[in-house]
Amino acid sequence: MAQVLQLARLKGVRVNSAWLHTMEPFGWRQFRSGKEIGSLSDQTPTPHQSGELRRELGIDKAGNKRVRWMAIEAAWSWIRFQPNSALTLWYEERFARGGPRMRKIGIVAVARKLLVALWRYLGTGVLPEGAELKERVQI
Repeated sequence: MAQVLQLARLKGVRVNSAWLHTMEPFGWRQFRSGKEIGSLSDQTPTPHQSGELRRELGIDKAGNKRVRWMAIEAAWSWIRFQPNSALTLWYEERFARGGPRMRKIGIVAVARKLLVALWRYLGTGVLPEGAELKERVQI
């Protein structure tokens, strides 16, 4: 419950969302790196090798659908309620002026980076860069 309240202190993260984040991706498994989190949430590139040709094909769909859905929704909320965070500024600079397809690609990138940032926040207590806390958590 302490981790739920810790996440719920961030602006843009409500208690229900914090509970889902804590219980679904972080509650039942220990991660060693951010790459493992991206892999769990289907947000890692799929490599393709054919002879000497090596390239990335885009994200795969082999992980947990619920975690992917939750991460995408949390990313949209983060962009809205944390306008001064480094993650939001990065998204605005790279993707916000693009068309709908570019914004969708960008939000998947934000979702992955946000999951890693929340994992670090839960583990170390260090806020994501530029993130703001709520004055009070309502349960």
